[in-house]
Amino acid sequence: MSDKHQLARVLEEIAVFLELKGENPFKVKAYHTASRAIDKADMEMAELALKWNTIKGIGKTIGQQVEEYAATGQLSYYEELKVAVPAVLFELVKVPGLGPKKALILHEKLGINSVGELEYACRENRLKDLAGFGEKTQSKLLEGIEYLKKFQGRFLLSDALPVAEKLAEFLRAHSFIEQAQVAGSIRRRMETVKDIDIVVASTQPDQVSEAAAVMPGVQQLISKGTTKITLKLITGMNLDIRVVPPDQFIGCLHHFTGSKEHHVQLRGLAKERDVKINEYGLTGLDGKVLSISSEQELYRQFGLPYIAPELREGRDEIELARQNSLPELVCLKDIKGMFHAHTTYSDGTAAVADMAKACKQRGWHYLGITDHSQTAVYARGLRVEDVQKQRREIARINEANEAFYVFSGIESDILPDGSLDYPDEILAEFDFVIASVHSAFRQSEADMTKRIQRAMENKYVTMLGHPTGRILLARQGYDVDLAAVIRAAGETGTIIEINANPYRLDLDWRFYQQAKNQDVMFAINPDAHAIDEIDNIRYGVAMARKGGLTAADIVNTYQGAVLSKILARKR
Repeated sequence: MSDKHQLARVLEEIAVFLELKGENPFKVKAYHTASRAIDKADMEMAELALKWNTIKGIGKTIGQQVEEYAATGQLSYYEELKVAVPAVLFELVKVPGLGPKKALILHEKLGINSVGELEYACRENRLKDLAGFGEKTQSKLLEGIEYLKKFQGRFLLSDALPVAEKLAEFLRAHSFIEQAQVAGSIRRRMETVKDIDIVVASTQPDQVSEAAAVMPGVQQLISKGTTKITLKLITGMNLDIRVVPPDQFIGCLHHFTGSKEHHVQLRGLAKERDVKINEYGLTGLDGKVLSISSEQELYRQFGLPYIAPELREGRDEIELARQNSLPELVCLKDIKGMFHAHTTYSDGTAAVADMAKACKQRGWHYLGITDHSQTAVYARGLRVEDVQKQRREIARINEANEAFYVFSGIESDILPDGSLDYPDEILAEFDFVIASVHSAFRQSEADMTKRIQRAMENKYVTMLGHPTGRILLARQGYDVDLAAVIRAAGETGTIIEINANPYRLDLDWRFYQQAKNQDVMFAINPDAHAIDEIDNIRYGVAMARKGGLTAADIVNTYQGAVLSKILARKR
């Protein structure tokens, strides 16, 4: 995570602290706004410190704090607030569904001083008769606590992967290290991870330890042995480095990539072939470790083709490999463009032309603009006159670019009854429409399912956006019958979005094969609100690979007449 994103998080926490103190709502909002603006800004920390006054949403006071953070790596105001506000309150607001005001009430009225005490109070029905709460809120808080416990101590893939890659690169730069590669759940591209695993090939473990201790971002050395070094990073993550001789590197990399379930199945195959598989690689009956030069060779020892790390979850990958039916997974280079991008017309930070230029620079052939629709007042959603103005601008851009095309689209809100927030005659004018739920999340499963099904029955709805509404590590998706939604997508010809925003990664990769079996196509969309967020598409591609999808399954691997036909197939 860059300093910029860390600062955005600090400002967001300041907003929470201020709300807990009962400060002026406008002051609270100012920090929320500044946090979002900095997170989306197309500049890094050093530039932000110089140009904060050019960013909408950052005033003089917060601007000075940006300068302080850039110079010192911390904020004195933030440290003061941490002392002034009881730590328990900040712990309580981490529970999904519990805001600062209600956390304060629980602390003052019931003396609740921890999430554990809150859980106990809920199970003892102590919130049922408390003003502003009730039985339903109590039940929701218990669900939130369970969610929090499930993901406590975990980090987003997008926070861990770039850090892990830089650390591995740092290690590889040393002459006494022959190889260094990221392993574990990061290598398998799980959407959230607990720590960073790196496997190193070296004959000089002591020198590896010395190098590891001075790596950028290291806070402290936790433990050091001849084969394992554990460090705490300033991000809060632990880093485990395994050091093995070069001839054991492949076996160790494979072992610590996992998953446990995948290895259990491989051990079953190993027994059939009178070999053992462990962290050292493959061992024959005579106890000697077999020489393995690559993971491809390791799998060949079992009569299997290479299984990509993303697939190694102990699901059906071994059986597919035995049948020689593994999919040829989609790659980032297969992507020809993208369909979910916001601009300064709504809540984005870049103009249409700038977003188009950035996509073209990435070697893509098209961009689908989808600003928010008129119901999304919170995101400056487009009124009909705004839609027409934007469409004229897009037409001018297309006239000036023969080799690149901008599709005129919209992210239209699905209203509680399943209708969209523009009439059909307006929707018909767009090249494509993404329909998304942005409100009324607490509908019953039956009502939410009918709501989404009705939206997909609209012939102008091309794609279903972030189908469950989940926010990783923060909010569970709404209650919905996904099997019914997927079935309806197949029946109506609606494309399902793989939202590549690393906080969403929605639809969950575990449902891709179910959708594929019902002839559903997917679009990998970064949901970009800034130019640098375009590159979040890498996380969507990672999820597509994890879900076993090929380029043929992904709409934005197509272009030209084929793509146009796919986008228009419901109309």
